This record gives sequence, structure tokens and C-alpha cells, in this order.
Amino acid sequence: MTSDFKLDEAEPDFVSVNGVVKIGERTNVVRKILNGFRRQGNRVAPDRGSWGTEAPGDDTVELLVDEDENREHGSRKLSAPLLAGTAYCISSCSMIVLNKVVLSSYSFNAGISLMFYQNLLSTVIVVLLHFFGLVSLERLNWKLVRVWIPVNVIFVGMLVSGMYSLNYINIAMVTILKNMTNIITAVGEYFIFRKQQNRKVWIAMFLMIISAVSGGITDLSFDAVGYTWQIINCILTAGYSLTLRRVMDTAKHLTKSGSLNEVSMVLLNNMLSLPFAIILILMFNEWEYVINSDVISLPMFWVVATLSGVLGLAISFTSMWFLKETGPTTYSLVGSLNKIPISIAGLVLFNVRVSLENLFSILFGLFAGVFFARAKMS
Repeated sequence: MTSDFKLDEAEPDFVSVNGVVKIGERTNVVRKILNGFRRQGNRVAPDRGSWGTEAPGDDTVELLVDEDENREHGSRKLSAPLLAGTAYCISSCSMIVLNKVVLSSYSFNAGISLMFYQNLLSTVIVVLLHFFGLVSLERLNWKLVRVWIPVNVIFVGMLVSGMYSLNYINIAMVTILKNMTNIITAVGEYFIFRKQQNRKVWIAMFLMIISAVSGGITDLSFDAVGYTWQIINCILTAGYSLTLRRVMDTAKHLTKSGSLNEVSMVLLNNMLSLPFAIILILMFNEWEYVINSDVISLPMFWVVATLSGVLGLAISFTSMWFLKETGPTTYSLVGSLNKIPISIAGLVLFNVRVSLENLFSILFGLFAGVFFARAKMS
């Protein structure tokens, strides 16, 4: 008996016709699941045992994909500044120790010449890396160089003043006095970028001033010349961090590609500093001192000086990378936070004679730096 109509029933997933098993239309659900995995970028096949359970719809899979992408983007956004800050702290701390070894332990009183050697070494390394195709550099032009010269002048002054202050002051006091950079930077941000600071930040900066003043008063090896150089260094360091961001944005429009990578900026800073360094060496008559110095005949001296030059390249790269990922205040802030391990290392490695009052001032300065960091995060 035949029928002219069909029952409105759902077709089973699997039907048997003449003993042959056919897959019904509902297996499209499996295809939807596989498409969802394909969109998610997962090349691993689904667990065979899970096919018997109810699969999520397309909307659910797309939602999961969006959540994973957002989570991955968020973790990448947080990890980049952390990696940049860590690299910057390690390179800067190590360089301070090695520079102190060269200037004090070897009694090498030619800070400008040391800076020239470090920057020359950094320039040669970057050019060689570019020659072997390991890094890419933007083609330099006069317009780009002219825009970069002002920040490079500040860069040279920052390095030279840092060398001279480190030659006269112990590392612990240098790092405490560097807190003043944060204050100058915050004030500069207020007047230049109209950036407001909360009350806790101003309280922290007031504590930094107290620690710097008390540290200077109780410093058993106080040297007025060294402290003067360090104050100059704080002003130039703040000016460097405030100026660099604006110059970076302007310089990008003067290149063929419309961008300026970190390696090109490192080359610009180190290469353009060489003529200024030569002028300063001639002005201060350092070349005569270097030629007649006995330490330049010591192989270990050149090992330490060369290693400090390599770290000079690292700090140039990491400082620009870190500044690009954060901002001027955070840049100078983290630079002051690394004074915790460097202060301890400076006191221990160089056997610095400190009074109880001076040690308390140093600890108070470390506390002020941490308080400043917490205040900036609030």
C-alpha cells in the first residue's frame, strides 16, 4: 500500500538502506564544530569521544574565540612593558657597576673618553649587525639628523655628567639622588604635557627630597663637585626622557617608510654623539691624559671597558623600547626603582664606609621610591 504523503518527522542521523549506513543531514553539526575549530586556528582534531555529546553552536564557538583573542591580546599588552622594564633595569644596573669599576677601581679620570669608546663600540656593533642582515636600519638623511641633534646633545650631557658624578660619589648615594629625576620629570610633564599628578605622588616626591637632603648631610664621603654633577645629571636625564618622545614622533615622518625602529634610533644617538665627544675631549684636554695613563696597557681594563660598551648599547636599546611601551614618568620611575639592588651591590662590592644615619637615609630613599611607584599606580 503506497502513500501520497510523507510524515513530517525528523530524519534520523543514521539511516540504513539495503544494509548500507548513510549519514543524515544532522551530521552538519559536526561540520559546524570543525569549522569553529578551524576559525579558532586549532589544528588538533576534536576528541572522538566527545562527538556523541551535544556540540555548541556557531555563536558559542565565536564567543570563545573572541574571549581567547582578547585574553591573548591583554597578556601581550601587559608582558611587553614588563619585559622592556626588566631588560632596562638589568642593563642599567650592570653598566653602573662596571663604569664605577673603570672610573674608581682603575682610577681612570677620563669619563668623556670612556663615553666615546662605549658609543663608538655601540655604533660599530649596530653597523655590523645591519651588514649581516640581522637588524634593519632606516636610511639616514639630513632632515632626520637635524631633528635628532637637540635630543642627542642632551643625551651626551646626560652621559658625561653621569660619568663625572659616579667618579666622585658612591653608587648608593648616586641612586638616591637620582630620585630627583622623577620630581623634575613630573614637573616637566605638568608644564609641557599638562599632565596632573595625584596627591600621593607629590607626597612621595617630598619624601624623596627629604631622603636626598638627609643623605647628602650624613654622607661621610661628601663631595660638592660630585653632587653638583649629579644634580646636572638629574636635570638632563629628565629633559632627555621628556624630549625623546616628541622627537620620536617627529622623526617618523622624515623617513621613507614613515617609521623609525629602535635600532635606527640607537644608531642615531650613538653615532651623532661621537663628534660632540671628540670636541669635549679636546676642550678638556683628556686625550693627553689618556695617552699618558698606565691603565690603558692593562688587558683587563679593556675587557671591563668593552663590556661596559656592550651594556651601553643594551641600555640605549632597552631605554627606547621601554619608553615606547610606557611613558616619560614610568621610564624615570622604574629607573629609580632599580636603585634597590644597585645600592646594595654598590655598598658591598666597593666596601663603602657609611654611618648609621647615612644608611637610614638610603633606606628612606628606597622607601620613597617604592611609595612613588605605588602612588603612580593608584
